[in-house]
Amino acid sequence: MVLREKDLPRAERAALAADLRAILADVGGTLIVAGPDPLGGDAVHLPAAGPYPPPPHGLVGRSCHHQPELDRLTTEHYATISPVWPTKTKPGYGPPLDIAGLGSLVRASPIPLLALGGVETPEQVTACVQAGAVGVAVLGALMRAEDPTETAASLTSAYVEAVTPVLTQTRRGVTKVSTSGLRPTVPTQGSSLTARSGHGRPQPQTATREEP
Repeated sequence: MVLREKDLPRAERAALAADLRAILADVGGTLIVAGPDPLGGDAVHLPAAGPYPPPPHGLVGRSCHHQPELDRLTTEHYATISPVWPTKTKPGYGPPLDIAGLGSLVRASPIPLLALGGVETPEQVTACVQAGAVGVAVLGALMRAEDPTETAASLTSAYVEAVTPVLTQTRRGVTKVSTSGLRPTVPTQGSSLTARSGHGRPQPQTATREEP
């Protein structure tokens, strides 16, 4: 889960982080805090604008949108790359990378990338993984869903299926493992499906908060 809520006073934000840590502890989740102040979380997620170099932490992520921002990465462990598709959350934001652009940046990136922006369907999750993304970040699909838990489960299932090795039987009876589309996973607990939440309230345990 990525905690954003940067407009809150630090004391309120720290209290929210404490509440989220308690929820995540029951499900083996990871709390990522947007900004350099970890607030007792497991990781920090930084904006593209800074700070540089990243603060020392066990897990550091950064929001990126194009190659020049990826070129500035130093000791970060992962980055989000966005927007992959047009996003209803930020109309007009882009231009979108599309799958070809995502794949190109994944191949050029020195660290694992999570796809962000306009990811709303299981088919899009699969396409992102096949392009080399280690996971996806989601907001609108959960916030607009009638049943956010069901939607999160559907997207997570698509991710798990996309990264599961495919066993194929050869003529000689030797089983081979196809690893097409598989990438190293970001060193966090739980699924690589993340989701951005609305302002000021924790979301279901399957959701996370992600910064564009």
